[in-house]
Amino acid sequence: MQILFGLLKTGIIGDFIPNAVIKGMLAAIGLLLILKQVPHLLGYDTNIIGDESFQQLDHENTLSALLNAIRHYHTTATGIGIFSLFLLFLWEMPLIKRLPLISRVPAPLVLVVIGSIANCVIAALLPTWALEKGHLVEIPIANGPLGLFDFLRFPDFKTGIKLWDVWITAGTIALIASLETLLSIEAVDKLDPLRRVTPTNRELIAQGFGNISSGMIGGLPLTSVIVRSSANLQAGAATKLSAMLHGALLLACVTLAPTLLNTIPLSALAAVLVFTGYKLTKVRIFREFFNKGWDQFTPFLGTIIGILATDLLIGLLFGISIGLFFVIKTNFRSSVLVVHDENRYLVRLRKDVSFLNKPIIKQTLENIPPQASLIIDLSPADFIDHDVLEIIEGFLIHAHLKEIKVEVKLSLHAAPEIVAIMLPYLNKPNAL
Repeated sequence: MQILFGLLKTGIIGDFIPNAVIKGMLAAIGLLLILKQVPHLLGYDTNIIGDESFQQLDHENTLSALLNAIRHYHTTATGIGIFSLFLLFLWEMPLIKRLPLISRVPAPLVLVVIGSIANCVIAALLPTWALEKGHLVEIPIANGPLGLFDFLRFPDFKTGIKLWDVWITAGTIALIASLETLLSIEAVDKLDPLRRVTPTNRELIAQGFGNISSGMIGGLPLTSVIVRSSANLQAGAATKLSAMLHGALLLACVTLAPTLLNTIPLSALAAVLVFTGYKLTKVRIFREFFNKGWDQFTPFLGTIIGILATDLLIGLLFGISIGLFFVIKTNFRSSVLVVHDENRYLVRLRKDVSFLNKPIIKQTLENIPPQASLIIDLSPADFIDHDVLEIIEGFLIHAHLKEIKVEVKLSLHAAPEIVAIMLPYLNKPNAL
């Protein structure tokens, strides 16, 4: 399905999403990371570390989990988490960045190593203070090299292909994953220092092949995700090779060193995500959109509230709806120009005038006072919807009742249907 979306060139959908919504999504994900990961930073690991919805799988919500984490924090996990966060901010200081030997080492790698060693030392010296299994990474460990194949699950096409639920689920995942990918691409392209443009249709096709390969061995569906992409950019990634190395290193780690990975505290990983959230949600972004005006700030803030209060997809649709409202409102204003001097009025229609402009055009014409002189200038408009032409024609028919003198101006290149309707109302020969 995703390959088909790519071949049908549906990747262009991402280009229609307002910039305020894209930036709102980035800011919301940043806030979401902070709110969702602070409980894990404090050792409150009742919910899975990647849950992004307001209503969590453990029947709590984002706010209740945060409050409970403050009440029931784990001392050792909190210590490791706060120290890890301090280390990440320390690594960003200009003084540290000037040290070539230190600046080349990724801070997240350093803190997970320190976190793992710290917990091992605590376990040896003060066993009661050590982190239990639920506070550490848990990766299945294969029983020997060939044991890896025990984790693979192959599809049962003979049974599954006949089930309607399989098709519904596949379609739902394909749509959501593709939409999230397109939005993530738009957002990550804006984070890219070089401002490169990702070929969206090629991305959908590649992702489709990736999901086929993953599904064939029992893997989960994959999609582009802002968190990993932004972390990748922050680490200095510049080419597609970084994504391939990411996958290769993940595969190598989970197959060759799962025992070592299982010593990493979740609070150390949470610190990385909290720091990533901070980088995505800075105060200057809110200030920047506030200064741009309400037509930009409202969809930006609406997207943030929608994502925090529901989930990523619903929040985005909410933000897009607000953005669409302001686009229509702006279109209303820019399509009709009204100028008046005492009792002389000019109503000029500009660019393309669709049926959405009917209310404002009708209201504008009906507000012309009695005994006024009115010029309706249609010459700048490249297209005028038939519904709008009917509104203008209706006004011209009853304008004499208010003793309004009307002159209509058309372009020499006006469409024949516009000329046919307006020709009887051209008061002067030179109006054409």
